[in-house]
Amino acid sequence: MTNSKYIKWNFPAKVLRLALVAVVLLSSCDKGFEEMNTNPNAFTEPVITSLFSYNIIKTAGDGDGNTLYPNDKLAGAMMQLFASLNPYQWTGDKYLAKAGYSDALFGTAYGVELKENSQIISLTKDKPDMINLYHIAQIWRVYILHRVTDMYGDMPYTEAGLGYVNGIYKPKYDKQSDIYPAMLKQLETSALALDASKASYGAADYIYNGTTSKWKTFAYSLMLRLGMRLTKVDPALAQTWVKKAIAGGVMQSNADIAKLNHTDGTELNFYWDGRELRGGEGVPPSAKGTGYGKMAQTFVNHLKNTNDPRLPFYITLWPGNADPTQLPTSTIAANQKGLPNGYDYTSIKTIIPGWTDEMLAEYSEINLNTIGNNATPSIFISYNEVELYLAEASLRGWGTGDAKTHYDNAVRASMEIETIYPGGSSISSAAINAYLTANPYTGGTFDAQMKQIHTQFWASQFMNNMEIYANWRRTGYPVLVPTNYPGNQTGGQIPRRLPYPQSEASLNADNYKAAVATQGPDLWTTRMWWDK
Repeated sequence: MTNSKYIKWNFPAKVLRLALVAVVLLSSCDKGFEEMNTNPNAFTEPVITSLFSYNIIKTAGDGDGNTLYPNDKLAGAMMQLFASLNPYQWTGDKYLAKAGYSDALFGTAYGVELKENSQIISLTKDKPDMINLYHIAQIWRVYILHRVTDMYGDMPYTEAGLGYVNGIYKPKYDKQSDIYPAMLKQLETSALALDASKASYGAADYIYNGTTSKWKTFAYSLMLRLGMRLTKVDPALAQTWVKKAIAGGVMQSNADIAKLNHTDGTELNFYWDGRELRGGEGVPPSAKGTGYGKMAQTFVNHLKNTNDPRLPFYITLWPGNADPTQLPTSTIAANQKGLPNGYDYTSIKTIIPGWTDEMLAEYSEINLNTIGNNATPSIFISYNEVELYLAEASLRGWGTGDAKTHYDNAVRASMEIETIYPGGSSISSAAINAYLTANPYTGGTFDAQMKQIHTQFWASQFMNNMEIYANWRRTGYPVLVPTNYPGNQTGGQIPRRLPYPQSEASLNADNYKAAVATQGPDLWTTRMWWDK
């Protein structure tokens, strides 16, 4: 092979002169070259408002990764809202490991939800005219990541999402004891920085239409949620942030709720939880009641025993899902039946003599016409949730008003909000009053009042199941009897967290090992920092 460094090029002088002229001409023409070659009809820079719209949609649901798997099959089943006889499709009520389920939220949050969010923050940082865009994105980042830390514990926070903008593909794990103060401080900083006199996202903000005062309320309501999360591990710190949230201004009515509306059209517009529950892994109407995801006996019995008027909104027998005209009869409370948790198609015969698989059709399903509809709105934070936290804050002496008033407000908010759902009918004031009369806030000891507040939390926050799971670990309410299915991961105890994805142990090994060394074994039973 010829070594090129020894080649001698012999160009005629005329050729060299022509080449020099060409270089000069090209350099002079280059000044307008970029403009000439830019398509005026194409986007060459990110449209920040569109990025935010997409970010909201993907956080609300990206297939089953951040909906059906973590919210229903795991958290919902562990909290005995759902039950199933299929141990391979619905693992939560049996505390069984299935990597695709337990990995899903982690992978979706970092791989999908943070993508546009990180770009927005990078593009708007240190730009005074974009201060609202920047801080609303920061508030949304806290919302995305608080769900991850509440399910897994220690995790990437400070370097989360930087792979999209800074090339950091192996982010360090932060301690949850550092993550929570950082999230709370970010909410405070961003809430105070929002400026109604400057531009916002406008119509591209599908939650609040760019209204900065609403985002401020959202930030303080999220601060209230996170502050309450610290009551076991650091009551003084919890009190500080709860008081700040209340003073800053939390939700005052259902008009303040943070929601994304959906339509029963294309997949981009679906309420993904409803769409997935309607599919083959849930309760497809075509299964005629023999689908996998049934309502749990614990939940159904509670609704029936308290004469809860939300029952027909929440659940139905299968004919109502197959044919909505059957709902008046398929939602009669006395006919509802919940499936016991922790059994399969064989072991169920030990408690129900003569069981046949066709009998599954006698058990209640989630109502796919209302709370499980393709057009059901995604609720990120509700006024009902805020009022229940305020009831606890009053009980602890941290808030204004009395616990009973806040509790009653919470119940009314939950029952009155049904009108925003497809097929949701207004529960009358008389029915609400009857429920509160039959199930009054009775006071009593601190523990007795906590039990009443947070059992109501469990009943009224149905389908906000990841939050129910977090709140149960903090408060211990409602009181649930664990299952003990053979081969479960916990020795017959309700899990305290989800294990990290197996890929983290190989692709981000050093940071994964450091997190496990700090937090404890990567097990379902290891308690995270705030869950003492």
